[in-house]
Amino acid sequence: MRRILRAGVAGAVLVALLAAPAQAQFGFGGIVYDPTNYAQNLLTAERELQQVNNEIQSLTNQALSLENQATSLVNQARNLASLPYSALSSLDQSITQTEQLLTNAQRIAYSVSTIDQAFTQTYPMSYPAGTSSQQLVTDAQSRWQNALAGFQDAMRVQAGAVQNLDSTRTQIDALVGASQSATGALQASQSGNQLIALQTKQLADLTGVMAAIARAQSLEAARNIESQQQAQAQTTNFLNYGAGYQAGNAQMFH
Repeated sequence: MRRILRAGVAGAVLVALLAAPAQAQFGFGGIVYDPTNYAQNLLTAERELQQVNNEIQSLTNQALSLENQATSLVNQARNLASLPYSALSSLDQSITQTEQLLTNAQRIAYSVSTIDQAFTQTYPMSYPAGTSSQQLVTDAQSRWQNALAGFQDAMRVQAGAVQNLDSTRTQIDALVGASQSATGALQASQSGNQLIALQTKQLADLTGVMAAIARAQSLEAARNIESQQQAQAQTTNFLNYGAGYQAGNAQMFH
């Protein structure tokens, strides 16, 4: 464009230079050369050419500015684009399943009031004198059932955590792939946050397993301790056989 404009301006200058001698020729019957007029025409043409160059440069700068703005808008759109993959619903479902297994604990549940009531009735600090053997046997059987149920519940929670491993692997692969193909900062941040949430879910499963194992071990330990208390009560009942033999008068013949 610059070359075309320069060529046009040069042509205009040439026409102006040729026109002046022609007028002089036709006006005075000969060719007259005026250096002052020639210099002024040349300066005018140069100014016009410089003005055109300035306008071309201004248009070029504006085009570059618009291009930079368009690039910036594209980058902003990429940075604000949301991650197309979400594992949150699957994570919530896995945590809900683990929580449900813990909620369905048999006999003594994960409740402070329930535990206090059970230990008051079935795990007493000491048995009062005169407690019947039937009561002692009934409590011992209840404690054994509690311990057995605790171990069964622990194994159920462990099985649930193991079953979640397959879905965890699938979610990790999907999130890593999404993070590697992220087009902007928001997508990378969201994929990272979901990976952290996935780790939190694994910690929740591990917490549930540890709580179930600790519950089973606590019930078994309480049963063993209470067995000692029961043995002492049974020994006391055995030794407390009453007043013993009392001699009396016997009449054999009437």
